[in-house]
Amino acid sequence: MDAKIERSGFGKLPDGTTVEQYTLTNSHGAFCKIITYGGIITELQVPDKNGKLGDVVVGFDNLDQYLAGHPYFGAITGRFANRIAKGKFTLDGKTYSLAINNGPNALHGGLKGFDKVVWKATPNESKDGATLKLDYTSVDGEEGFPGTLKVTVTYTFTDKNELRIDYDAVTDKATPINLTNHSYFNLAGGGDVFGHELMLTAKNLTPTDDTLIPTGEIKSVMGTPFDFTEKKSIGKDIEKLFGQPHRGYDHNFVLDNQGKGLALAARVFEPKSGRVMEVSTEEPGVQLYTANFLEDTRGKGKVHGQYSAFCLETQHYPDSVNQPNFPSTILRPGEKYRTATVFRFSVG
Repeated sequence: MDAKIERSGFGKLPDGTTVEQYTLTNSHGAFCKIITYGGIITELQVPDKNGKLGDVVVGFDNLDQYLAGHPYFGAITGRFANRIAKGKFTLDGKTYSLAINNGPNALHGGLKGFDKVVWKATPNESKDGATLKLDYTSVDGEEGFPGTLKVTVTYTFTDKNELRIDYDAVTDKATPINLTNHSYFNLAGGGDVFGHELMLTAKNLTPTDDTLIPTGEIKSVMGTPFDFTEKKSIGKDIEKLFGQPHRGYDHNFVLDNQGKGLALAARVFEPKSGRVMEVSTEEPGVQLYTANFLEDTRGKGKVHGQYSAFCLETQHYPDSVNQPNFPSTILRPGEKYRTATVFRFSVG
């Protein structure tokens, strides 16, 4: 069979706007489903060691469940993924205020970030695989951010069982930008993720205060529960973090490659299914989150609770806009924001 992309309805917003679902299928029959609301990956079916397809992302069956609220399952997060301290930043001498939606801080672009808008979809079938291009224009002042920002996010599902995400943007005023996808993964398809074995190409992380804002330091992971430089189970040291505000892993790791081209950031192996997920990115950081705050949520016939999934959000560091020693997240007129992340699935 050839790679293909199919469109279907996924419901309507209260204002009558139609939400579409696109199914990207490769020549081996593995497939990925994405909706135009939030650019959300609702389903990702890849084979296990016996060749049996299984869904490896957390999500819902219907639009109403997404509209009722959720912790960014599978969504595009922006304009600024992760946290901005106290919802404020100063750019070119002007101070901007954002919605406070995570303790004392701003999180994932605000009250109506990119995860809650309807994107314009353009499907395509190419030699690389089935491709879905999503476009959205964020107007000047939206959620408190300056500049009209034109964003394109392109999903490609290849015959190598790779889900590639390309992010592109331009602006007419200087503005912070930090885009990622917030998929929650479980390579076994259910249960907790403590048995998943993880390796990160990160010798350092950005430690945080009690509100999960970076202190500005770059700190070695060696000899700490955060050392994933050699593979170990996610559950091996996680109990050492239960008494902290994070309740587990919710940390930005400083990737060794520092965004200098597409490079391996993480490798995850799930022994029972045999599934392997490799994450490569052009970003300088990755947030490991172990669903520490996920309350029992029913979706696609399963109940997903605390520690039942993990996220690997490729990104610039949290609060970069207030941390001059971190890689810059400011996009200016005439510049192009362009970055890519690839999730590759195999068996091992």
